[in-house]
Amino acid sequence: MITKITKALNRQTYYLPENLAQKVQEFLEDWQANHKVQQLWAENASLWTDTDENRWLGWLGITEDQLAHIDRLKELAQEVKSEGFSHILLLGMGGSSLCPEVMKLTFGKLLGYPELYVLDSTDPAQIKAIERKIDLTKTLFVVSSKSGGTLEPNIFKQYFWERVQQVLGAEQAGKRFIAITDPKSKLQQVAQGDRFRHIFFGLPSIGGRYSALSNFGMVPAAIMGVDVEKFLNSTEEMAQACAANVPAGDNPGVVLGTILGVLAKQGRDKITLIASPGISDLGAWLEQLLAESTGKDGKGLIPIDQEPLSSPNIYGSDRLFVYVRLESAPNPAQDAAVAALEQAGQLTVRISVTDPYHLGQEFFRWEIATAVAGSIIEINAFNQPDVEASKIVTRQLTAAYEKTGTLPAETPILREEGIELFTDQKNAAELLSAVGNDQSLVGYLRSHLNRLQVGDYFALLAYVEMNDLHLEQLQAIRLAVRDAKKVATCLGFGPRFLHSTGQAYKGGPNTGVFLQITCKDAIDLPVPQQKYSFGVVKAAQARGDFQVLAERDRRTLRVHLGSDVQAGLKTLQRVIKQILI
Repeated sequence: MITKITKALNRQTYYLPENLAQKVQEFLEDWQANHKVQQLWAENASLWTDTDENRWLGWLGITEDQLAHIDRLKELAQEVKSEGFSHILLLGMGGSSLCPEVMKLTFGKLLGYPELYVLDSTDPAQIKAIERKIDLTKTLFVVSSKSGGTLEPNIFKQYFWERVQQVLGAEQAGKRFIAITDPKSKLQQVAQGDRFRHIFFGLPSIGGRYSALSNFGMVPAAIMGVDVEKFLNSTEEMAQACAANVPAGDNPGVVLGTILGVLAKQGRDKITLIASPGISDLGAWLEQLLAESTGKDGKGLIPIDQEPLSSPNIYGSDRLFVYVRLESAPNPAQDAAVAALEQAGQLTVRISVTDPYHLGQEFFRWEIATAVAGSIIEINAFNQPDVEASKIVTRQLTAAYEKTGTLPAETPILREEGIELFTDQKNAAELLSAVGNDQSLVGYLRSHLNRLQVGDYFALLAYVEMNDLHLEQLQAIRLAVRDAKKVATCLGFGPRFLHSTGQAYKGGPNTGVFLQITCKDAIDLPVPQQKYSFGVVKAAQARGDFQVLAERDRRTLRVHLGSDVQAGLKTLQRVIKQILI
């Protein structure tokens, strides 16, 4: 084994066997000899597929640009603080919501500033739970959407706009809303028409998942009280360390990206993310960046986030473990587990983050790394062709609902214990053939899980409220499958994962076995000015997701629970554990 230290702040080391370390070195030498780092900074699309990649590299200079205009963010932070708001509610999806969520869960509530909440779910129970946490009379709403045409932020805005009008009156509502969007978007027009307090613009040359250091990440950070000047100054140090004139072998982003790309080509495409508790939500942001950027054309990286560490014998040879360690608050159990993995011969990258204000360095490092990995994997790292496919189906279903007042009828393949199973014709035939005479909940789920092979991964796609109880139950199912089948596992809450890992699930390697979980909503909420409700939108999103997975020939099964989600998950957990014994 060879341990290599790269010269960079937020220290980075990697532990690879000699043959793979040599392959990484060969690619680094190629990048150096052919001036590819300079080509990246020169926005040369030929590094990828030579289509439109040069249109999406505005993030390379965003830190410097933000620092040049830092007074705008400082003035906004002071204005919001002086107004006495108690809460900020960010309404967004994917790239518009994940960085703000990381900032909230890393920095918490900062003294003297309002507390930030993020809404990125159409689940009615989740919307209602967040509404209960805020004081509508003292909340600043941030509507965040790059295109301005994304369904979820638009209907979130419609819902809370009406609620604010009800408690404060139409004249006051606009003062409680801020928009973050690209110039000339539909949201800009809405914000101007409704006289929003402010409109902050993104750069059209920065895609959503690369937008953390732009206004989409830094406006929410500023108004929750983060010292964004300090944060961006630290980030700029990493930008300089990754600059065009830094040799490839000393360039932290290029080195990491080369490791990711080379190992993916060798079958180690399950990037298992481990982060110290104080920065644990970084993984949710990395999931989107890695999966949506690389998971296409049957290739890509499959990020594995929030999968608790176990003993080395649980893991196969398809993993790379990345340990992002917060030096100011490390976790001894994680340290020991990662050391055990290395001793057992598993491949690791270690990144040391000095303190939370150095987190921006990781945003930039990983953006460079993802672009480099995309080049090595030979895909366009800046498009998301399969995300749009499920959006189209969702739009068709909601449009039909507006006309007919119903979603198309569905017929389950099984009803048992208050649970219904659904799938498409091809998956149904394969599962029926496998179950034989055991056409039961146990039989179908056993046959579905038996589809898992070496090198596959298992993904739970849960269209239920994202709360601690549901998370605990779903994690138990996930770990039971991992330990019994010795495969990597993913857990995503819908619809938020559609704007994140959904791209890789549909467009990446066909190595996933998917269990989608939906439920009968115990409560529902209307979408103002629409016939459809939030529950109908969520159901349409789940159906769109499932339909495209099936069209992409994915192994997928849907479990539909009743209105008592906790009870339904308990039943599912019991059945799956029974199967895996």
